[in-house]
Amino acid sequence: MEDVTDYAFRLMCKRFGADMVYSEFVSSDALIRNVNKAQQKLTVLEAERPVAIQIYGKDVDTMREAAKICEAVSPDVIDLNFGCPVKKIAGKGAGAGLMRNIPLMLEITREVVKAVNTPVTVKTRLGWDNESKIIVELSEQLQDCGIEALAIHGRTAKQLYSGNADWTLIGKVKNNPRIHIPIIGNGDVDAPETAKMHFDRYGIDAIMIGRAAVGHPWIFQEIAHFLKNGTTLQQPPAAVRLDCLKQQALESIERLGERRGILHIRRHLAATPLFKGIPNFRETRIAMLRAETVVELFSILNTLPLVASHDTPNSKLHETDTSILTVTDSML
Repeated sequence: MEDVTDYAFRLMCKRFGADMVYSEFVSSDALIRNVNKAQQKLTVLEAERPVAIQIYGKDVDTMREAAKICEAVSPDVIDLNFGCPVKKIAGKGAGAGLMRNIPLMLEITREVVKAVNTPVTVKTRLGWDNESKIIVELSEQLQDCGIEALAIHGRTAKQLYSGNADWTLIGKVKNNPRIHIPIIGNGDVDAPETAKMHFDRYGIDAIMIGRAAVGHPWIFQEIAHFLKNGTTLQQPPAAVRLDCLKQQALESIERLGERRGILHIRRHLAATPLFKGIPNFRETRIAMLRAETVVELFSILNTLPLVASHDTPNSKLHETDTSILTVTDSML
């Protein structure tokens, strides 16, 4: 989810009830080299707190110095990304690639914890592959390094995003009597019912939402309502949901310029369920994703027949309950 969870998207998720948000992951190498794009990812706004800045890398000294750079902008949490499985990251020994070098992973964690006063957390996976699902033992080792919480994605690094997330080992970690830090579960949570099932079945402390929030940031509101009331929350009216996407587009353009901003928002437009059910939408979808200017994009969006059958004239955004921790995940 790199280039997805910028501060504009994080603020949108907060508006819809996310209790904590994470930055895009930031290269520790790029930070210490003062690369402008990496520095821009450190922007933290008061309205999005609590917010975590997450970093990745494969070198102890570099990760330690990058954590210090992050601390200077006062995030609420510094998160170490040991979970990214993509080849350009894991293949070079960073992210989930550190699942193949546990001693180095632990050394990085210990040194970062010692170097900063900000709480440090970790996100990782079950293991490198099906033959090395070591998360139960690893969670104890990471806890001993001094981290404040552990997020676990229920797949191995080799799985990438294929198959189904396996929450049984996440549950074993949470129910290990030697574990006393919060355990955050992640993977395939795309509906309120799924979130409740995992809370009830595995006793986890929090759920992390990633890909399911892209184009659908109101999922946090839906989950919070379902957990509190046991009923399905009516979605915001289609017009409100469309306005959310337009606002994201405008904020992306303001931050990146028109061309890059339009490119940036395309994945949100492609992922949103807002357009499901519109008849003969294929050609319109292609045109929408090929739009190169905000005028062209908005002219297409403004012609869409989006008044769904469940919308009512008096529909409005619901008050959100924030007693349940849900977070956006830019580390999937």
